[in-house]
Amino acid sequence: MDGAGMHRDGSARAATSAALGSRGAAAFSWGTGRWDLFEATDTATLRHRAWVDGALAIDEDLDGTLASAPTAVAWAVDQAEVFAIFPDGGLWNRFWDGTSWHPWESLGGKLDPRSSPACSSWGAERLDVFARGRDGATWHRWWDGSRWVDWERLPD
Repeated sequence: MDGAGMHRDGSARAATSAALGSRGAAAFSWGTGRWDLFEATDTATLRHRAWVDGALAIDEDLDGTLASAPTAVAWAVDQAEVFAIFPDGGLWNRFWDGTSWHPWESLGGKLDPRSSPACSSWGAERLDVFARGRDGATWHRWWDGSRWVDWERLPD
């Protein structure tokens, strides 16, 4: 391991729990030789770290005012999205289009800022995100390839 707690081989053991932000973290990979790590910092901003072809890239501060741990997903090579609940109880996201990170945008919702969202993708242009609402129920929103579909409450 190097001084930052990272394994030099970029393996799945890439970060120790001591090296992760105390407010939570999420990671994904879109292919061999690459992983991306997102950490909620102690100041509630989002930090991005990446392992690219055998080297740790320079950390990026992606700003924000996170109340929850982040969740992140890649749905194709060079296409990614990161989500977090902000203090307003709304789900916020940023996406990577292969060139740059787009600004935070609100996806709304009346979510519990003490909980953490979860996300997944089953293919190109399909994203699903889940979060606990202030009502204690699980809520779901998804990108259908052209728009964000309104929140739906999942059955108990």
